[in-house]
Amino acid sequence: QVQLVESGGGLVQAGDSLRLSCAASGRTFNKYTMGWFRQAPGKEREFAAAITWSGASTDYTDSVKDRFTISRDNAKNMVFLQMNSLKPEDTAVYYCAADLVVYGSLDKIARGRIGSWGQGAQVTVSS
Repeated sequence: QVQLVESGGGLVQAGDSLRLSCAASGRTFNKYTMGWFRQAPGKEREFAAAITWSGASTDYTDSVKDRFTISRDNAKNMVFLQMNSLKPEDTAVYYCAADLVVYGSLDKIARGRIGSWGQGAQVTVSS
């Protein structure tokens, strides 16, 4: 499995942009579909975005489509979440996640099949 460390969280105003980064350890990183989840105060953790092991396909929850972009750099073992037009309701702890199995599909990780979690990065959007 891979180990994950997020960075890039912070406090921003509504309408601003922020980019989260996730550094992964392990030589097999490029075999894992990766995702970003988020947990708002008092709510359950929810799926936000995912990208296949090759980077060829992505998936987003409806509330972030057209505002967030997930990407990866397999040469650097990194996954990114570019967040634009941020809203107060995007306030949450954001977690990087790796699929439980190699070469997994987007729908499985979106449904919570997770092998590794990062420690989380706080994103706060003020109105």
